[in-house]
Amino acid sequence: MGAIDRWTERSARMLARGSSRRGFLARAGAFLIGAGVAPLLPVSRAGAAAKDDGDPTRCDYWRYCAIDGFLCSCCGGSTSTCPPGTVASAITWVGTCRNPNDGKDYIISYNDCCGRSGCGRCTCQRDEGDRPLYRTDTANDINWCAGSGADIVYNCSTAVLMGVATGE
Repeated sequence: MGAIDRWTERSARMLARGSSRRGFLARAGAFLIGAGVAPLLPVSRAGAAAKDDGDPTRCDYWRYCAIDGFLCSCCGGSTSTCPPGTVASAITWVGTCRNPNDGKDYIISYNDCCGRSGCGRCTCQRDEGDRPLYRTDTANDINWCAGSGADIVYNCSTAVLMGVATGE
């Protein structure tokens, strides 16, 4: 047992000589700051996205269950981005659509893209879950560009996947 005791004592004394309270506090502070910054680092979230089979230029695409307007995917944008020269409205309407590929319900934010005259291609009006206009957050018959500032000209609509609906 004497050898283990001597090794432990030597190791403890070397650690004490090579460290200080200030050094410990500096390392602990750096660790805490690093831990706070870690969520800001870029992370691949590809696994969190829904399996997205289907044609986003067709009205029967699963994300478009509550859309009303021209599809941005036919107008130079995509299901989640506005075409060049337009901006997304600051306010949106939401819907919950079932993805037939995995059987899950997803929350979809429908954003009107504003700033240029109507695209005129791929008109789509699906009213699943649409509510009367007194529930404006779930109504798709409103020009949502009216709430985005000075430019109220409607161009097209996107269907941004927000997350899985939990049912809680």
